[in-house]
Amino acid sequence: MNESDERTFWEYLAYVSENHSPLDFVLVWDHIDRFLWGTLLTLEITVIALLFGGLLSVPMAIARAYKHPWLNFPIWCFTYFFRGTPLLVQTYLLYYGLAQFDAVRESFLWDPILSSAWWCALIAFTLNTAGYTTEFLRGSIETTPSGEIEAARACGMSPFTAIRRIVLPSAFRRALPAYSNEVIFMLHSSVVLSTITLQDILGAGRWLNGRYYLAYEGFVTAMLFYMVLVFIISRGFKFWEKHWLVHLRQREIEGEPLAVKGD
Repeated sequence: MNESDERTFWEYLAYVSENHSPLDFVLVWDHIDRFLWGTLLTLEITVIALLFGGLLSVPMAIARAYKHPWLNFPIWCFTYFFRGTPLLVQTYLLYYGLAQFDAVRESFLWDPILSSAWWCALIAFTLNTAGYTTEFLRGSIETTPSGEIEAARACGMSPFTAIRRIVLPSAFRRALPAYSNEVIFMLHSSVVLSTITLQDILGAGRWLNGRYYLAYEGFVTAMLFYMVLVFIISRGFKFWEKHWLVHLRQREIEGEPLAVKGD
């Protein structure tokens, strides 16, 4: 195909896309770089928030599970607030609300952090996911089989060692399916970014629709990007569950399954 034929082909493709296709795919392809940059921003904030939120949730979940006399109630209040209010409201309170106070604007945190939409979104996302992760991790810790704890005591482990070597690994394994839902939920919640001047995946779609007065091309493209990301996350967690929960699968000996207690 020579240069003239190639130009004719692309002109014909653009004509079909604009006039006979329900989705102007050529226009979307011309601006696909915006969606790719939006994907990077979405993943950047989501992954960092999940990382820091997960680190915050572990000590809080332990304090909640073991009913620490001083920390249990404040942590319950923290988790109740962030689980009981929408992430959009939390983000607005940080990004728009804090700016109303002179003390905040004059503090040393204003210029580098609190005046930045990126940092406000990261803080809100981190605290939100920490609240959810704390509660289902607490449940996993509380449902640790008593036999595992008794075995740790029989081996002479201190309470801290038992938590570190027995309770937490067991709780992490059992909390893994619930945590996969939390990761997907945080990815979907990242659409909040487009409401505070950050151009995430949905922000790129809204820009495309607004720039060319389109009805749904940008939204459909954003939807496809989210679906691909969710598919990758789901497959990744399924592989992780097979690796971590392999000891819970029914083993087979010479093609016959082991007898399950109670059969």
